[in-house]
Amino acid sequence: MTVTGERAHIECEDLVRIFTAKGVEVQALQGLNLRVDRSDLVAIVGASGSGKSTLLNILSGLDTPSAGSARVAGHDLLSMRRRERARYQRHVVGFVWQQTARNLLPYLTAAENVALPMVIARRSGRSERVDHLLDVLGVSHTKDRRPAELSGGEQQRISIAVALANEPEVILADEPTGELDEQTSGNVFEAIRHVNVELGVTVVVVTHDPLVSEHVRRTVQIRDGRTSTEVVRRSEVDEHGAEQHHVEEFAVLDRVGRLQLPDDFVRALDLRERVRLRLEQDHVGIWPDGSRRNGDDG
Repeated sequence: MTVTGERAHIECEDLVRIFTAKGVEVQALQGLNLRVDRSDLVAIVGASGSGKSTLLNILSGLDTPSAGSARVAGHDLLSMRRRERARYQRHVVGFVWQQTARNLLPYLTAAENVALPMVIARRSGRSERVDHLLDVLGVSHTKDRRPAELSGGEQQRISIAVALANEPEVILADEPTGELDEQTSGNVFEAIRHVNVELGVTVVVVTHDPLVSEHVRRTVQIRDGRTSTEVVRRSEVDEHGAEQHHVEEFAVLDRVGRLQLPDDFVRALDLRERVRLRLEQDHVGIWPDGSRRNGDDG
């Protein structure tokens, strides 16, 4: 994937991650390509084992790719040394885990949890920043409560505030609504959208929740360690003043011409092993092997 013009805020090219256990190699990522523009809000979806969490761990600096390239906010994630990686994790990216126990310390109040990253970074103006973030996320009333005294939704909103404490450019969230009911999940995701719009921070959310993925402008699906399809949503106002919603699905084409067809397309046409192709003037036709179209051999 070659990107021209202004660099993406997040850019992965031919990303590979290989794990070895007991002499067996497993390719979690197999040449993944991804571009996320500044201030965008993107959902990453895919089946268990598709490589979603591996990708997020690499973008957060918790893991290092085996090959390819990955850049976030101008930082080369393959070449970073330990000191730069620590600064990167402290100031450039914020992370929200699915399990609130990994986001919040149980013996600290909400305000103290949000302040902690700023204490570690020796940042001044902590009290004002804490109050601002709790207000933006609608949880000012929880300021003096400990996590055990909060609802699941309140805990995750405070977790988002913790991730935002040092004004990162990018927020990465791994299944942030995975332990919540549908209504609470929707409320937490609205908080994420609000942060994206109000603070202009770039947000990447890994999720299996269709409610979440349907409320972002762009959803990227990973399959077998590669980006396979993207869904882009947009709204337009027609000549009568009515808002029209449009959804388009795209297959992702890599640099050698490979693409993955969506599962429902494959099932609908019972595509197996190989398919028949025809190059038309403005599109490519794909049919099951041995089928006929319009009475010819294709």
